[in-house]
Amino acid sequence: MLLKQTQFLQRRRRIRAKIVGTAARPRLSVSRSLRHIFAQLIDDASGKTIVCASDKNLKGTKTERAAAVGKELAEKGKKAGITEILFDRGGRKYHGRVKALAEKARETGLTF
Repeated sequence: MLLKQTQFLQRRRRIRAKIVGTAARPRLSVSRSLRHIFAQLIDDASGKTIVCASDKNLKGTKTERAAAVGKELAEKGKKAGITEILFDRGGRKYHGRVKALAEKARETGLTF
């Protein structure tokens, strides 16, 4: 288990070294646990979270809730005047809940 966790952290660091969000093009950071998924639009230049969303009060399967989080985040982002973002999958595979969140955010109007 320790090796798997170390590989995950290395992957996460490698991704973050290449992706830096700005005010014009913030970073969409996705965090997921076994039960929940969280997403934030972050301006790394100022160190501030612009918009955030989570599935804490949503019902349905985990994948359906992840898609709902992507839609909610994209709608909040559009209200804040954000249309272009950088996607940070947080060291996870682009698969399942992370993919559902990203695709729904794209459908709702964010481009990455």
